[in-house]
Amino acid sequence: MDTTLIIMAAGIGSRYGAGIKQLAKMGPNGEIIMDYSIRDAKEAGFNKVVFIIRKDIFEEFEEIIGNRIKDQIDVEYVFQELDDLPEGFEVPEGRTKPWGTGQAVLCCKDVVKEPFVIINADDYYGKEAFVKLHDFLVSGEDLGREFTMGMAGFILKNTLSDNGTVTRGVSVVDENGLLSQVHETTGIMMGEDGKIKCDLPDVQEWISPEDKVSMNMWAAYPEFLEFLAEDFKTFLSEVEEGDLKKEYLLPNIVDKLLKEGRANVKVLETQDRWFGVTYQEDKEAVQEAFAGLIKEGVYPANLWG
Repeated sequence: MDTTLIIMAAGIGSRYGAGIKQLAKMGPNGEIIMDYSIRDAKEAGFNKVVFIIRKDIFEEFEEIIGNRIKDQIDVEYVFQELDDLPEGFEVPEGRTKPWGTGQAVLCCKDVVKEPFVIINADDYYGKEAFVKLHDFLVSGEDLGREFTMGMAGFILKNTLSDNGTVTRGVSVVDENGLLSQVHETTGIMMGEDGKIKCDLPDVQEWISPEDKVSMNMWAAYPEFLEFLAEDFKTFLSEVEEGDLKKEYLLPNIVDKLLKEGRANVKVLETQDRWFGVTYQEDKEAVQEAFAGLIKEGVYPANLWG
């Protein structure tokens, strides 16, 4: 069965500082984080990659990774743009950023016709999650609702940054391993007392280091893209005048489907440790982490050699 890896790489990376963080070199031969994700996905059985990028970084993106990857796996590009809106909608005056991860994935609707997994470009997920989500998709498991989806469930304490707070989809999982709630939560960090701090008062009451969180690694089928096409119109119609920052985010979209009883999402736990480049200061730690994985034999020194 054909399966596609969708990589969201259109983010501006405002917290990272100078440079395009998704293209920062992390491996000994100039490999970037996406190289490792694509290798893991290919090993797990995925046979196509769709990059979601901005048109203004296409040439640099193709030079740094696209030309190298096209010899390893089928590659397509789609472009997320601020003004890529359904008929009848216009960009509010003063808005400068695109509309979030939901709009990004919607950009794939015309090129993705097979089961897929979504990831962020600047996150390293480890091998386990790719295998579990791929196997889930090809199994054709029916979870009994309109939309069957999967989510890689990372352990919160394995996804923190030493250099600042992070945003995670903090999840509540029922006794059947299905997602019952997901709370897009900002300002997450480990306090000196070993307890998790965050910006959402309601979540703060129960959040713990062992909770499962979404790292925007979702598995779904093409009908989810059809849903996004209609739901994005609903979202845009509800954006209040003057609100220039509201985003159409995957965790919120999934949570809406859960609340409406239209989706079941299987949470596939992974013990792998996340790392990524949210902040400029994260870069050195990520480079060291990849050096450690190479030393352990998880990856060859020359990834595509």
